[in-house]
Amino acid sequence: MTATRGLGRSAQLAALGNGVVPQQAACALQILAPPRPLCRHPTLL
Repeated sequence: MTATRGLGRSAQLAALGNGVVPQQAACALQILAPPRPLCRHPTLL
């Protein structure tokens, strides 16, 4: 993170976290979660 005029450290961390955490979670789920079929109806398996 770089210095940003007008924002304190806590505000910078909050802004950074709000944008990065959802993206990291989505990436982690794609990597760690096993692929699943969209429909689990017994006649279609």
